[in-house]
Amino acid sequence: MVMAGTGGGPARRLVCTDGHGSTGAPRSGGGAMSRLDDVAPDTMRAAVLFGAGDLRVVDRPVPEPQAEEVLVRVALCGICGTDLKIFDGHFPQTPPYGEYIPGHEWTGTVVACGSTVDELAPGDRVCIEAHHGCGRCGNCLTGKYTACLNYGDPAKGHRASGMTSNGGFAEYAVHHVSALYRLPDRVTAEDAVLLTTAGTGLYGLDVAGGYIVGQDVVIFGPGAVGLMTVQVCKRMGAARVVLVGTRESRLRLGRDLGADHTVNATEAEPVAAVLDLTGGLGADLAIDASGSSDVPEQCGQVTKRGGKILFVAFYPEAVRLDLSGLVRKGVTMFTSRGEGGDNVRRAVALAAAGMIRGRELVTHRFPLEKITEAFRVLREREGDPLKVVVVP
Repeated sequence: MVMAGTGGGPARRLVCTDGHGSTGAPRSGGGAMSRLDDVAPDTMRAAVLFGAGDLRVVDRPVPEPQAEEVLVRVALCGICGTDLKIFDGHFPQTPPYGEYIPGHEWTGTVVACGSTVDELAPGDRVCIEAHHGCGRCGNCLTGKYTACLNYGDPAKGHRASGMTSNGGFAEYAVHHVSALYRLPDRVTAEDAVLLTTAGTGLYGLDVAGGYIVGQDVVIFGPGAVGLMTVQVCKRMGAARVVLVGTRESRLRLGRDLGADHTVNATEAEPVAAVLDLTGGLGADLAIDASGSSDVPEQCGQVTKRGGKILFVAFYPEAVRLDLSGLVRKGVTMFTSRGEGGDNVRRAVALAAAGMIRGRELVTHRFPLEKITEAFRVLREREGDPLKVVVVP
């Protein structure tokens, strides 16, 4: 029996079923668990979206894990640009207002497991892969579960924590066991909360061919995705990594994390600067992690003949891109969404080896009760926030 941490109400008996209403055998060691007493309170504090711009911290029942699910006491949950879109009501396929708990970048400690779960145990520290595909469509079967053909259909098994199902802006959260990864002791919660983000860069590189040893890579956008991708590219053997952005504090951090060169786009024309750094040839691979509508065209201009462009960002409006120029240069373009292809597991391995770090990116921490203030700080860029995290 494992006792939960502080929560929102009296402890209760938590029953984990096999998903069909029956109770499995008692758990022994690493085997399946059916019944746990006093592991969690009846209720928890959770940030629920009641409408566009209306996020309130209220009491909600602690969710009970079904057969293949795990209940986690959330330690930290990051806020990213996608959460701002969700807050504003500009994200499709979310649960109904009044029932929906956002938050897809979370980490914590296992409290209880469903009846068929033997991969994790209470007390394990875990991080999340937000997307769990249906497991039955052609895309899921080839590792493309962030593009699941049943995306947003929970009846067919799809869930995306904090996006199409309830997430981590709460004291407790449940998720499918296949999308949770055990953390070694050396990986801190601040490192772990960025591993989903690191998985985004890893998955993009995977989609774009993976092999970048000895190549020049330029990354636009020194946000969380860009900065984690800087580290990943260096660990994968890139010859030179050039980071382009507009905020000197982030570029400085990028250099600390391994970028060989940085270009401040407020002080130098980025295309000319990158071409100068690459002897006029351009980069083997350009990655847009910025989401700025003018950057795709710049990616095309800095990519060498026969090179590649990888897009991992969302854009607020239509973008302009000289496709004829890219065809003439023989440039190949790739897009990827999120952290598919088992790449969060790879991110955990890199963090465990001390090869990537997330803690330097965490600039602001807010208690759950002040989550709306956390959103405001990120949106208004007050105090130069990079990764803002909520502590439930």
